Amino acid sequence: MIPVLEAQERRLVLRGFDHDDAWHLGSMLVELARLREAPVVVDIRRGAQQLFHYALPRSSADNDAWVDRKRRVVERYAESSYLVGARFRAKGTTFERSSRLDPDRYAAHGGSFPILVEGTGAIGSVTVSGLPQAEDHALVVEALERFLAA
Repeated sequence: MIPVLEAQERRLVLRGFDHDDAWHLGSMLVELARLREAPVVVDIRRGAQQLFHYALPRSSADNDAWVDRKRRVVERYAESSYLVGARFRAKGTTFERSSRLDPDRYAAHGGSFPILVEGTGAIGSVTVSGLPQAEDHALVVEALERFLAA
């Protein structure tokens, strides 16, 4: 799984990313979630600034808390929250047990992906919460793939 996740990060690199891009990517994610009747929260940040946030029907404040915890992992490691968790599992441990980070503030569960810009690296994050972690991650990846293709 780790090589697949690493390949996604190498492939999903943007030429740039501004406020309008956040709106378009966020709207695309919301539309994909609506089509699937997915009860998710969508969040996009550039640095510390929240550029997009939307909570679909049947999502809850718990999803907002998960968004924050997964986003902090991306901010700290500059890799997807799913990849970070997979790396710990590949070592025979868990993020919660071995990262030495507060599990109330950090969650290496799928759903948060770094916004990667050519020549710059990670400048923010796009996060989804409300589905099982593999599905949260897959939804973000699908949206980024569509965004790059547009």
